[in-house]
Amino acid sequence: MNALQPSPLLRNALLIDGLLSGATGLLLVLAAGWLGAFLELPRLLLLVAGSALLPFAVMLVWLANRAELSRQVVWAVIAVNAVWVIDSLLLLVVGWVSPNLFGYAFVVAQAVAVALLAELQWYGLKHARTAQA
Repeated sequence: MNALQPSPLLRNALLIDGLLSGATGLLLVLAAGWLGAFLELPRLLLLVAGSALLPFAVMLVWLANRAELSRQVVWAVIAVNAVWVIDSLLLLVVGWVSPNLFGYAFVVAQAVAVALLAELQWYGLKHARTAQA
């Protein structure tokens, strides 16, 4: 069955992801100029990333508060998080950006945090119950 009742772990992982995504998105949008200079990352990259995080954050908080979730929607959230992690690391490995040490630490730290949240969401999904018809 497609509908499920989220486990407390899944619900909390979605909520924490939403809150952290929202806070990070606001920080990136509101302080893109300062952060760009401090981290030696392109201002436009920070603005676009922050702008993408804001609607994603709203959706995650909304999902975390639903009584039932679609299994495919949760998998989509996990996939988006996985793509974010891969793209973040590719920025550094391929050399698309040349941040300073603080910039490297910022990109790696947020990628690790997102990877951890995706893993918690996957684990929470495994423990979710199928919704009763």
